[in-house]
Amino acid sequence: MSATSASPSSAMRRAWMAVLARTPRADLEAAFERALQGAAVPSYDWLRPPEIGLAMVRGRVGGSGDPFNLGEATVTRATLRLRVAGNAAPAVGVACHLGRDRRRAELAALADALLQTPEHHAALHRQLIEPFAARQAALRAERRRDAAATRVEFFTMVRGE
Repeated sequence: MSATSASPSSAMRRAWMAVLARTPRADLEAAFERALQGAAVPSYDWLRPPEIGLAMVRGRVGGSGDPFNLGEATVTRATLRLRVAGNAAPAVGVACHLGRDRRRAELAALADALLQTPEHHAALHRQLIEPFAARQAALRAERRRDAAATRVEFFTMVRGE
């Protein structure tokens, strides 16, 4: 998204929300401090204050077969709306993540809302989303390498031909 566009595409927003959902609270707080550089956090109103609940986790037999209920997981979600002056439409930020951390949900929802505003998008994307996305991709690649190292190849030998 360029600094002058009005709103991000849904694919871009989905991507940064996935990054925010996987980012620890300490990292979010530190990144906010760097990105805002001492400026005041924009004011906002809660549409849904951070709340903790349960979500059913579903699995599939064999990874692609019939779905089944695996169990419940604790999740925290929040929704807020930025206060804006003038006729500008206020951005609405949404967050949902595994666990019971209300402050993390608040920070992620605030980041989502600010990333939708042209004046904050570039700085937050550069200082918040890009580094965390790169770190998460590196961790996924490392896990794949570790799993590949334990892979066993089986073969069948034919007897008596």
